[in-house]
Amino acid sequence: MTRVKGGPHGHLRHKKILKMAKGYYGSRHLLFRRANEAMLKSLWYAYRDRRTRKRDLRKLWIVRINAAAHINGYSYSRLVHGLKSAGITLNRKMLADLAVRDPQAFAAVVESAKTA
Repeated sequence: MTRVKGGPHGHLRHKKILKMAKGYYGSRHLLFRRANEAMLKSLWYAYRDRRTRKRDLRKLWIVRINAAAHINGYSYSRLVHGLKSAGITLNRKMLADLAVRDPQAFAAVVESAKTA
């Protein structure tokens, strides 16, 4: 079988990987093989953590809503049930934002959930 070296395309591929690995520590930004390993790992971490971030933010929103609901004398689970039965369709992100930025509006939402 004949030997294939890659030529200019192989050089461009190596340059692309080394450019992506710019700023890495030690030989990880100098040597192609080490840079490729580090870059593949970093891309996998980025892919994984884009999903993990969604989970973490949802947990944070629930904690904030629960704290604000307890300030208003209500629990998180009863608040969510009351909102559903009242027909109020506010997602957790917006509820948490209301709880942090506008406590009076959040208290009004809690009151409307209590009456439903």
